[in-house]
Amino acid sequence: MFKWGQNTFGRWAATLGLATMIGVGTAGADTPDVTDAAQVEAFVDGVVKPLMQKEHSPSGVVAVMKDGKVIFQKGYGYIDVEKRIPVDAATSMFRPGSISKLFTWISVMQLAEQGKLDIDTDVNEYVTQFKVKDTFPGQPVTLRHIMTHTAGFEDGALGYLINNDPDVIMPLAEALEKYQPTRVVAPGTRVAYSNWATALAGLIVANVSGENFNDYVQKHIFGPLGMTHSTFVEPLPADLEPYMAKAYTYGAGKYKETPYEIIANFGPAGASAVSAADMANFARALLNGGEYNGARILKEETLQQMLTEGFAHDPRARGMGLGFIKRDFGGPAFENFGHDGGTTIFISHFGLSIPNDFMLFSSFSGPGAGPVHQAFVENFYDEFFPQELPYVEPPADFQTRGQKYAGSYVTSRSSYTKVESILRGLGSTDVAVMPDNTLLIGETRYVEVDKNVFRQVDDNDQIIFTENDKGEITGYVMDGIGVMKFYPAKFYETKGYISLVLGVCLTVFVFVFIRLALQWSRYRGLEGQAKNAYRATLLVSAANILFFVFIGITLAGGMQPLFYSIPGTLKFAFVFPIIAVLATLYHLYTTFLVWRDGLFEGVWARVRHTIVALAAVWILTFYQAWNLIGFNYFA
Repeated sequence: MFKWGQNTFGRWAATLGLATMIGVGTAGADTPDVTDAAQVEAFVDGVVKPLMQKEHSPSGVVAVMKDGKVIFQKGYGYIDVEKRIPVDAATSMFRPGSISKLFTWISVMQLAEQGKLDIDTDVNEYVTQFKVKDTFPGQPVTLRHIMTHTAGFEDGALGYLINNDPDVIMPLAEALEKYQPTRVVAPGTRVAYSNWATALAGLIVANVSGENFNDYVQKHIFGPLGMTHSTFVEPLPADLEPYMAKAYTYGAGKYKETPYEIIANFGPAGASAVSAADMANFARALLNGGEYNGARILKEETLQQMLTEGFAHDPRARGMGLGFIKRDFGGPAFENFGHDGGTTIFISHFGLSIPNDFMLFSSFSGPGAGPVHQAFVENFYDEFFPQELPYVEPPADFQTRGQKYAGSYVTSRSSYTKVESILRGLGSTDVAVMPDNTLLIGETRYVEVDKNVFRQVDDNDQIIFTENDKGEITGYVMDGIGVMKFYPAKFYETKGYISLVLGVCLTVFVFVFIRLALQWSRYRGLEGQAKNAYRATLLVSAANILFFVFIGITLAGGMQPLFYSIPGTLKFAFVFPIIAVLATLYHLYTTFLVWRDGLFEGVWARVRHTIVALAAVWILTFYQAWNLIGFNYFA
């Protein structure tokens, strides 16, 4: 369901002393042989074992397949920590998150092959239970838009995408209607990942086929391919429970089991549980033109369509196929495609190459799953499929030309109408031209290699900027991560501005109470309108401070619970911006009285009161920009 950033791989590798394993030089005769099981095992063990121990990842699995043969398949850690039941690579089951989407896309294309649906038809033709809102008249959402993540929906997760309570499971159509996101851009214009839209595709599969989605996948994909340890059913069927890697958190020196994550309300987007051996069977079909062991899940030409058609903001960027993500691992000739995915517990990778007849599947669990995944995946490709990294001299005139790229950028994959939209601003990325004629994007340096194309100085990762007809930069995309675009941030969407407004305003409000404590007797001596004005200052300051206090209390429990439900502390927190609005209006009125009637002793006291009023108004503009006034979240 979630994805990890491309550039974090290298940082983890460097931190953990794995630089010697990364193929950053020229591919040569010393490249290890991926068909040699001993070499593969030595590499995987060397990366995975110490990382899992260090980062507290209780279970993991890796499978490598070449030319239809499983070269290496091994489990790490335990599916049950208390009972010390080790991972069995053949049967143990993991949650692959958004890799589940591939089964949804295959299902869609199976029905398209049969003429039962058209991927270029308005999806409302197939949705009978409710309708996708007609936000852009004459520009309907199609399955092609959904499969390329260009439907134009905002993204979201807070309190409803994943949960840990089977009692909240509802029919797929009911969940989709209840949590329908806003369409923020016209379809086909900008890529932005959408779990909701994928789940909608699954509902269409069910409507058109007349079968429950979970049953459809079991009957038309899992069953024919012999995937006996795979399911979308939640909670997990009793006969598969003994094979499931349990979910754990880690604290106070021990693992603590947590409930099986429930994604059923958006099941087609990420609810599956699979084994590595089953994923190898799925890969065999995809690498063999849609057929495995006599069972055909797609026609060869349909599979080719899914790989050749799609969407990219620039033809030089590997973007989206019809559902498949085209990755940069292994280099251009490798033609990597597949998907990554994650829940709050598991993070997985599924990468394929038809030219190399190759598959890599990995999945890790627990609080350390992210670091293990990040350090392992790209390093594996760099080790066994290294790319040349020629030196590029930064253009001497880039200092001047490069200024058009400078600024802050935010991701298109974001909420725009709910409280979680603030994450877009907090995650803004700064781009700056450096004295050595390179471009610093976030914390990584890039060098210009073509018009609007930049390659990481010490890696092959590329970023491609887009521009309009006037030559103005409209954003950038990351080669091989075609599920989002980054566009120039408005001034209020930058981390710098957010830090400024919060830093200044909260400092003002806190000093109100410091001054009250130091001059308590003076406050007690105030009377009439002067005392009311001071009380207005106290009220507006307290409302704003308490909002952030309760936000802090909520976040102290970690982010994971916020995906499951909206905690009471967060709901209570959103009472305070409403109070702040009313308090600010009253404070502005008292500010008028302060100056009109000469309240308080001296001009400086009136100026202080006015500063509080200005801070109160300023922070309200911040709340308004990020949907923080009111209860703007899905209950």
